[in-house]
Amino acid sequence: MNHLITGVAGNVGSALAAHLLNNGHKVVGVDNLSTGDKNKLPLNNNFTFIKLDVNVYEEIAEVMLSQPFDYVHHYAALVGVQRTLERPIDVLKDIDGIKNILQLSKNTGVKKISYSSSSEVYGEPVSLPQIENETPLNSKLPYAVVKNIGEAYFRSYKQEYDLDYVIFRFFNTYGPQQSIDFVIPKLLKQALNNHDITIYGDGLQSRTFCYIDDNIEASQLIFDNVSLKNDVFNIGNDIVYNIKELVEVILKVTGSSSKVIHLPALEEGDMTRRQPDISKMRAILNRDLVSLEDGISKLLNKQSK
Repeated sequence: MNHLITGVAGNVGSALAAHLLNNGHKVVGVDNLSTGDKNKLPLNNNFTFIKLDVNVYEEIAEVMLSQPFDYVHHYAALVGVQRTLERPIDVLKDIDGIKNILQLSKNTGVKKISYSSSSEVYGEPVSLPQIENETPLNSKLPYAVVKNIGEAYFRSYKQEYDLDYVIFRFFNTYGPQQSIDFVIPKLLKQALNNHDITIYGDGLQSRTFCYIDDNIEASQLIFDNVSLKNDVFNIGNDIVYNIKELVEVILKVTGSSSKVIHLPALEEGDMTRRQPDISKMRAILNRDLVSLEDGISKLLNKQSK
């Protein structure tokens, strides 16, 4: 099958490309490299990379009108709490990319699209765990609003044009390709260099951490299942750690002598709690998820090679 991945040079997009290629598919990946990195891209004769901005219709149309795609995975987005707070207008431009992908997919016979939404759509939770079709979506931050608008577009294109989709609400997913400005790679780098470990506020913010292999396997089992479509799935881990506990795991695994330094709390965007209900994900994955300690050990093993 021919697959198109937008945001292919990111953490999850690059892992998805490698997974599809390993399973014999052909992949075209596009990315504007504003936050992605070409070094993350797979080396494979069945992979083609094109640098373009999916938010510019003419650029993505040239690719999608020049060759047929069976499936599309729309993972392109401006990501990162600080980055999205500092560049809210650029975040809003991602709505154009969503519309471009849907319009072109509808017009070119794409069979199914996956969309990378985010845990951010839930905002500050009113209850835990956060359940796909029950928990209110109450974030007002531009990044979360855009993701929520994107979900509405996908549902609307199904209703109007019968274009099948799956929406993945990704919770914090870490792996060897994740950018250094995200929490686990940043703290891991500080620990490995025995530098002070810096955390915002009191460090009691609770999070869950999903290893990339769990994300990719679960999301693609869902995507490939013909009966699982036109629905929303939380993709993450449901074991909760606060940031102080995360630091303790990192110090244990690395054997680091780093000291912990507390920085002022972020003014906005740093939710106090987060935990997905992953009942639907667990049902299809049907195995235990990678523990945080094992996942960080995997990162260290990959870095040492």
